Amino acid sequence: MSDAFRKDFHTKAGEKLQPDSSKSTLTKAKESITGGADKVAREVQPDHTKTNTQSVSDKFGRSKDNNVHGSTGDSIVDKTKGALGL
Repeated sequence: MSDAFRKDFHTKAGEKLQPDSSKSTLTKAKESITGGADKVAREVQPDHTKTNTQSVSDKFGRSKDNNVHGSTGDSIVDKTKGALGL
């Protein structure tokens, strides 16, 4: 993992492959926190400054988030600014 707060592909894959039923509560909480930090870092760093692999992974992640959770297309930063009235 070269970027602060980012998870590399192998870490993400390992977390997805291991069933939640075999994870401790502490492990699940850690994955949730680091996953959230990864999503914030994904939005803060511009795609043109990322490696090709990281850029593709982030675009896939955004697409998945939009399909699963629905989205207006705004980034986390834009949503935060809107919520704060900035």
